[in-house]
Amino acid sequence: MSATTHRIPARALAVGSVLLGAAVLVSLTVGKGGVGSADALRALLDPEPGNAAHLTVRSVRLPRALLAVLVGAALALSGALVQTLTRNALAEPGLLGVTAGASFAVVLGTRFLGVSGQAPTLLIAFVGAAVAAVAVQAVGRADPLRLVLAGVALTAVLAGLSIGIRLTDPETFDKYRFWSVGSLAGREQLPLLLPCLVLTLALAAALLLGRPLGALMLGDDVAQGLGVPVARVRGLTLVVATVLAATATAVAGPIMFVGLIVPHLVRRFAQASITWLMVLCLVVGPLLMVVADTLARVLLQTGEVPVAVLTAVLGGAMLIWVVRRHGAMEL
Repeated sequence: MSATTHRIPARALAVGSVLLGAAVLVSLTVGKGGVGSADALRALLDPEPGNAAHLTVRSVRLPRALLAVLVGAALALSGALVQTLTRNALAEPGLLGVTAGASFAVVLGTRFLGVSGQAPTLLIAFVGAAVAAVAVQAVGRADPLRLVLAGVALTAVLAGLSIGIRLTDPETFDKYRFWSVGSLAGREQLPLLLPCLVLTLALAAALLLGRPLGALMLGDDVAQGLGVPVARVRGLTLVVATVLAATATAVAGPIMFVGLIVPHLVRRFAQASITWLMVLCLVVGPLLMVVADTLARVLLQTGEVPVAVLTAVLGGAMLIWVVRRHGAMEL
């Protein structure tokens, strides 16, 4: 990529970073109790121990904004990895059964194993997502259409089984209901050190896969000629994408379509560079999630709208656009 071509993604990154910073600042001021931008900045830079507004910003809104950044980055980058790996414009962790696998595993763990606590939930969600990803990949193989159909079919089956299990056990239903909303409300009060550490490491690993994935886009033979271990890179990409999607789902619940929307929004600015595509997803994914979470607090006067509802509305429109534009469903 020439220096001139680098300017477009670099400018997009700069603009996206500024917008993300502004969105985070706005999110710190939105909610119950009036907190202005100046108060939010003072709460971050020079907090007063007895100031209720500063305490709200630092203990509730800032952790929630940071969680939105991590979850948005994880879902967006997971979608970019899956789309690149499968060369499928419709590929997204939710559409490929990863989210359904994580959800079903949480239901099984809660009902039959008595799983509770964040670390066990995180582990069992990852196992479920991994099994679902392997199953869909085994059925769909390299065919983009079969891959999506297998993911949709598995999602429907697991969703039906999950509903059946929850209906037979009210206690499981009550435990699952809070997690399954697909929202960031209240999640900032949970212990988040482990999932944040996992997400950070997985995001770093994803960026390291940018160059070998770029070689894979040229074809397996070309990639092998360039010294890229094709099978290993494919396996690592699937593992990293699964870790990102499963961890984000375990923390925030099922949130669909972020992995579909963001890669398509940033692809035109990435200038055919997989590395730039992933870097831009690290900014635009959090931007989308922070904006959606902020809107979720103000759309209803009686309470919050789950952020998954907003991403589903946006994602449905994006899915229709992608299908109309990519008739063959291949990138």
